Parts: sequence; structure tokens; C-alpha cells
Amino acid sequence: MPGLDGMRALAVVAVMVYHANRTWLHGGFLGVEVFFVISGYLITLLLIAEHERNDRIDLKGFWKRRFRRLLPALYVMLAALIVYVAFFKRIAQGRIRGDVIAGIAYVSNWYQIWVGAGYTANEAFAPLRHLWSLAVEEQFYIIWPLVMLVILRRAGKQLPRVAMWLFGVAVAINVLMAVLFVSGDIDSTCAPGRSHGYWIIAGRCISINDTLYLSTITRAGGLMLGAAFAMIWRPFAVIRGPMRDKGRQLDLVALGGVLILGLLMWGVHLADPADNMLTGSKFDPLLFRGGLFLAGIATVLMISAVTHRDAMAGRLLGNPVFSWVGTRSYGLYLYHWPIYQIIRGQAGVLLTLPKFLLAMAITVPITEASYRFIEMPIRRGALSAWFRGDRRRPNAQALARRRQLVIGGAVVGVLVVGAGISVALAPNRCVGEVECASEAGKEAIATQSTVPSEPSAPVTTVATVAATVDPSATTIAGAPTTAPAPTDPPTTPAPTTTVPPAQRAPYTIGESVMLGATLNLQAGGYLVNAAESRQGQASADVVGQLAAGGQLGDIVVIQVGTNGPVAQETYDRIMSYLPAAEHPLVVFLTVHAPSTPEHPRRWIAPNNALIFGLPSKYPNVKVLDWDGLVTSGQVPGMSNDGIHLNTKAAKQTYANFIFDITGHRELIQPVG
Repeated sequence: MPGLDGMRALAVVAVMVYHANRTWLHGGFLGVEVFFVISGYLITLLLIAEHERNDRIDLKGFWKRRFRRLLPALYVMLAALIVYVAFFKRIAQGRIRGDVIAGIAYVSNWYQIWVGAGYTANEAFAPLRHLWSLAVEEQFYIIWPLVMLVILRRAGKQLPRVAMWLFGVAVAINVLMAVLFVSGDIDSTCAPGRSHGYWIIAGRCISINDTLYLSTITRAGGLMLGAAFAMIWRPFAVIRGPMRDKGRQLDLVALGGVLILGLLMWGVHLADPADNMLTGSKFDPLLFRGGLFLAGIATVLMISAVTHRDAMAGRLLGNPVFSWVGTRSYGLYLYHWPIYQIIRGQAGVLLTLPKFLLAMAITVPITEASYRFIEMPIRRGALSAWFRGDRRRPNAQALARRRQLVIGGAVVGVLVVGAGISVALAPNRCVGEVECASEAGKEAIATQSTVPSEPSAPVTTVATVAATVDPSATTIAGAPTTAPAPTDPPTTPAPTTTVPPAQRAPYTIGESVMLGATLNLQAGGYLVNAAESRQGQASADVVGQLAAGGQLGDIVVIQVGTNGPVAQETYDRIMSYLPAAEHPLVVFLTVHAPSTPEHPRRWIAPNNALIFGLPSKYPNVKVLDWDGLVTSGQVPGMSNDGIHLNTKAAKQTYANFIFDITGHRELIQPVG
């Protein structure tokens, strides 16, 4: 059935295009669903045929064939990646260790769910993220033959009825996904009190939508559709039944399936940037509420035609080019993603067309070599034959080849074992300047005296409640409405120091941009309280807690508004903690995040407008235009996202920018 290879070709090309640059084909990831349906169909068809021939299913033989088909190429790819990382990406060795172990055990999807490393997660280097779908299929290959063994023994003559049950299971799975799906903006970070879109399991945040997309249970819908169709559409039986002369009609059915898949791949998204937060995502409701199911149905429609002897669809999709790609689709899928990651350097960077062509120029030859020299020979039993050995005495030429193979194998083995030990023992370190700077900042803040940890709940005072209560809202200043009773008024923490404000160190309070420059600010005599993904209300809570604890002095520097919209009331609330008599200089930095069609970040300009308006309301406020400084190109070494500080020069420029206006400088000349 070469038409199925053609379907595989279309699916793997769609996936590779999507992985290269999602703006080229937003729904190209649906090619994975096509693979799931085809796998469910073919595996079920093979099991039924074997049971009819032998009145039994040889489970050992089935699993042996699957392992021969899948494991060798996977393990070769993992070995090559381990060696590459050991030599060229040593800092990332500890980071990929869990992915390698999960890949070897075919549980990558569950591992990614547990550690929060799905497709929407950002990481500096993630070369094995694509293995989740192979894990789903392998788990299916292990479990499904056991299920089919029971089905064929108990309902062998009633497979059409079983098919209806399996179709019902597929429908139920998709209904479950629709019910559990969480719409709207979901932050990439999660903590108690900020867990929208997450389950809290054993103290760990588990993304609900990532689980729906990655888990074997929720992605079994496509596999069940394929399995159900195999029970009612068996090619050799079809040509003997009433559908034997319906090839032309089935071509129209296949055309409908192609059009449905094409529209879905063009229009459906997995996740887009959040509307109202910098680090969040917004998953596509259409995908989880019928999109995956519709893609599965479209695939079934195509299968019905390409497996029919007289339909033209099978011949069209089974052309030599599509057949070549389809027979190598496993290798193309296996190798393309790590090659993409090596070229792009970090997850989330879109490949340009020249880089995509470069990636294909590397991927295709590697795939062909894997197919010819690893996959096919092992599938045909060459490895078993080699281990059995030829009992005849080899000639000199054969002995020379064997010695070369042994020497080459020994060298490769030493490299792989050495690299494996290096990866196994490597510490799990940060990867990338931005991530490392954030970790260093967190450690420095944690050991900084007089700096409290992030408050677990907002600071609430009588004045704050009066200023922020909205009768129609469900929260007060960002906290649940379970406020204290009137007879038990809210209190503020007692001051933790008696040092006069004028003698206290200047304090900076901000977000991840400031966090990256923590060491530079501390070296200048500043205390720092900064955190990733901090929103406006959380910043106000921190200011309130620090002020109530008596830790803020004459100079307070604040940057808030990068991660999402901030209301005027929030800025007013911040200033309510910072009266001019106690804090004569409060500096607000404007915020910067580039706006693009994919990341519009519509809150940046309104937030900056509110910041620029603060001096007219509060005489102790000055504004530093960080947005203007970055936009004018005066900050060297900004990161690829245009937001964070990616070099030492950028961090020092940020710190010096603050030092210049506050007049509190203990560092030497500005950088650059």
C-alpha cells in the first residue's frame, strides 16, 4: 500500500516545516496525529491478519519486529547526540540527562509533562523534545497487542461492533480533552496562588494543556480511530465486497480529507503568546475542542482511498518521491529536530529559509545512511546473523574488513561510553547567559541581608482595601475575597530595622530584566528584590511588605510592567507606600519589549504612558526611560528576545543607567 507511505511523507514534511518555523505552517504539528491514525490502522490490521492465519498472535515476535524497527535508529541518534554534547555543549550535559534516560525508556512524553518541558516551554537547548510522540507510539505497541489478543479471542466474529466501541472511546477521549482544556492566558511559571492552567501534584505544577497534548491517554484518540477503521476496512476484504468498484467515489472522499487536513494545518495553532502577559501562552481552543478529532477523521477518509486497489489516490500519493520520503519518515522525524536545535542554538528560535535548507541538507543524508546501514539491515536480521557468525574460515580480505570493523566499533564504543559517563556525572547547570544571570541573581538575593522572600500573599492594609475594592470583582488587590472580618482589621508586619531611612541602602524592586543585573546592582551598593514573571500586583505587594518592614530608604528604584498590563490604581498603590517625607527619591524605569505580529505586547506602550505620568502626581518620582535607551540602540548585548540582558556589557549598562540618576554609585566608569 504505497499510498500510506505517501501519507506519511506529507505528514512528516508538515511536521518538519512547523518545527523549523511555525509561522510557515501553524498547524503542521497535526502531522503527528496523521501518524497516530496510520499506526493504529496498520498495527491493528497486522494483528488481525496474523490471528486469522495462525489462530494466535505471537506477542514475542510482534514486539521483536517493533523493536528492530524503532530502537536501533533511536539509540544511534541518542549516542551521536551524547557525543556531540560532550564535546561541543558541555554546559548542557546535565540538562539533557533526564531527556536521554526518558528517550531510552520511551517515556519522554510523561517525563516532559512532569518536568514542565512541553512544546510551549522555553529552554536554552532542548534536542530531544520531539521524542514525546515516539514514546506515545511505543507505549501503544506494547499495550495494544495485549488488548487485541483479548478482543480477537472473545469477539473475533464481531469486529464491526468492536469498531463502534473503539470509535466511541475516541469520541470520549476528545470530549474529555474539551472538558479539561483551559482557555485564556496561562503563565509559563506557576506557584501557589498563581496556578491558573495547572494541576498541583505532589507540590509540583503540572500544565493541564501540555498534559492533554502529550499524554498517551489523551492522544490515544487518533490511535483508536485508526484501530476502529482497521476492523471494518480491510483492503483484501474490500475488493471482494460491495465497495470493490467505488474507487472513484473514494477519490472524492480522499480529496475531502486532504482539504480538511490542509485547512486545519493552515489555520489551527498549538499555542500563541498570551494576550496580557509576557511569559505566558494561549492555547488554541479549536485544537483541543474538536480539532484533533477532525484531523483523525480526515486521515481515515484518506486511508479509505489510498488502500483501495482501484482508487487513484493510492497511485498519486504512492509516487516514487513521496514513497521515498514516506519509507524514511521515521528517520527524518528522528534526526531533524536535534539538527534544528544545534543550528538554532536554543528552543523557540525560528529558522530562516537558508538555515532550514541547511538543516535539510544535513538531515536527508543522515537519514538515508541510517535507513540503509542501520534500520534496514537490522530489520532483515543482519545483526542476528552477524552474532551467529559464519562458521567457514574467512579469507584474508574478509579478515581485514572484520578487523577494520572491530577497530572502528571499539573507537565508537569508547567515545559513546566516555560521553555517556560525562553526561551521567555532569551537574545540572544553567544554559545561556540570561538563564545563568537569573539563577545568579536569585542566589545573590537569597543571601542578601534584610531582603524577605517573595510574599506568599499580598500585603493588605485598610487603606489598600478601601482604594482597590471592586464590588463586582472576585479579588481584592490580587488576593482572594476572604478578607478578615471587620472586628479583626488587617495588620502590617512590624519593622525589622531601626536604621533611619537616610542611612539605608538604596533599594531596587523589579522583574526578570532587573534580576539579570542583580550582581551589578549589588556591587554598586544597592539591595535588590527582583523575580521572573512578576506582575504589577505582585510588585505592589513586595513594595508594601518592604515598606512595612522598614527596609526602604531615601532611594527606591522600581521597574514594573514588562510582564503584563498594570492599572493606574496599582501604580498609585505602590506610591501609597512611598510618601515623599520618608522616600524623597522614587525612580520608575519604563519597560521595553519589542512588538511583532506574533508578539504584539499591546500593554507596553500604555504602561509606559502611565509611568511617564507619575511625576505629575507624585513630586518624589523621577522616570528613567529604559525603553528609549534600548530602542535607540544604546544598550550593547541585548538577548534575542529584545527584552533581557544577554551580556556583561548589557547588565552593566542597565546598572549604570540607574546609578547615574540616583547619584549613588560605587562602581567605575560605565561600560561601552
